[in-house]
Amino acid sequence: MSDPRKVAVITGASQGIGAGLVEAFLQHGYRVVATSRSIKPSGNPDVLTVAGDIGDPETGKRVIEEALGRFGRIDTLVNNAGIFVASPFTGYSTQQYDDVVATNLNGFFYITQAAVNAMEKQGNGHVVNITTSLVDNPTSKVPSVLASLTKGGIAAATKSLAIEYATRGIRVNAVSPGIINTPMHAPETHEFLSALHPVGHMGEIGDIVDAVLYLDGASFVTGEILHVDGGQVAGH
Repeated sequence: MSDPRKVAVITGASQGIGAGLVEAFLQHGYRVVATSRSIKPSGNPDVLTVAGDIGDPETGKRVIEEALGRFGRIDTLVNNAGIFVASPFTGYSTQQYDDVVATNLNGFFYITQAAVNAMEKQGNGHVVNITTSLVDNPTSKVPSVLASLTKGGIAAATKSLAIEYATRGIRVNAVSPGIINTPMHAPETHEFLSALHPVGHMGEIGDIVDAVLYLDGASFVTGEILHVDGGQVAGH
């Protein structure tokens, strides 16, 4: 008898928001496929780890193939992996451009294409993309045109895919975070980063996890960009 439990695939799963999502989906009874460059094997039979560079076109396809081979289904894909580089526009290097585009765009495209193909065959599924509110409300304090170029494209693609697959049982949504308190932000930057939000503080990993879980359970919501950003998108 096949296992009826749902399966979530999470990219960028080894730390920060991704690691929080893995734990949360497990707690909600899902089996989880976790992928990142540095992901380590898991002793949990409900977790499949797949190491690889999501920017490599073959990685996304391989993750979905291994997920189907191990668990037989894919119910949710969370495109969490991403690179953020703040820099003046003319200061970006060719390598930075290539790295950001590879991870943020290629990483989204190839694994989502493979996942949606599997979801369409089973008649249902959900894709959640992680973007950034800098797309909607840029600030000169954090120049980041590569985030706008890549994550802005994903925000637009979220709505396009939601409409394309609306009658085929597949929902597509996005969470648009502000700056989240993770180890990547050194303590000496916290005061500056907190001040970028109207509420006066950074968000926590749990804020994004809760938003993803809400969208995953909201069967009448598709094409939504849910801002979890301490009021950034509303203005300053």
